Amino acid sequence: MPENSVRLHRGNVAVVIPALNESLRIREVVEGALAQCDRVIVVDDGSDDGTSECIAGLPVTLLRHPRRLGKGASLRDGFREALRQGARAVLTMDGDGQHSAEDIPRLLDSANRHPGCVIIGARLRKRRCQPWHRRLGNEFGDWGIAWGCGFRIVDSQSGQRLYPDAVCALENVPGEGFVFEAQMLISAARCAGAGIVSLPVESRYATPGEPAQFRKSHFRLWRDLYNITSHVVLQIWRQGDMLHAYRRARATPPVIDDPDGEFAGASLPQDSHQAG
Repeated sequence: MPENSVRLHRGNVAVVIPALNESLRIREVVEGALAQCDRVIVVDDGSDDGTSECIAGLPVTLLRHPRRLGKGASLRDGFREALRQGARAVLTMDGDGQHSAEDIPRLLDSANRHPGCVIIGARLRKRRCQPWHRRLGNEFGDWGIAWGCGFRIVDSQSGQRLYPDAVCALENVPGEGFVFEAQMLISAARCAGAGIVSLPVESRYATPGEPAQFRKSHFRLWRDLYNITSHVVLQIWRQGDMLHAYRRARATPPVIDDPDGEFAGASLPQDSHQAG
């Protein structure tokens, strides 16, 4: 680790959880996050199902929007509050229970192995359980966002990520809703010079083999993919030389942090670089 890097641990990282109508699982999610990190920030984005009431009494920072403003606004507010509290990094996870809090220590370890990088909790484990349309959407999203970043990425649609404080502090990051999450990766790469590393985590979906219940995803596959892709293409168009940008991105493999060799020889994105 570079000498000027601060080692991340449960005491200097904030977990930010954007929440819209998450009464089904939010208390479980927050309690799991508190077991792994001392600082948890929940942003209730105008819920009308009692989401905030479900976490009453828990030692968290609760921010509430009087009406729905979107995931982008929730994350911006969460980042701002985390930095105000002195967090050196922000770990995001959704409030629906899809992300496992038990992966938080692994994300911290990965961030310490790759200081200054954005760490994505990539849903590579049990990937066959992922609904086919979600898998197709993820792969298409990876293709488009890689074009904007300048290098390939694995699971760019995952909401479980660790952002260094320098990335959280970026100003005027455009985009709303799920477009904001895509733009955060692009801005991290282009404006902060941050690398992006994918760490394998479990895939958790509402399937016959999954005992847990999940609410229906807020992500609308074709609508949101169109919004994300059109947003990325417009940026590249404005910068010029789209073909060169595409060739550069496709020539640079994604980085997968696989210290235990779990995915050695497995079917992963072609020519991926596995960090050990």
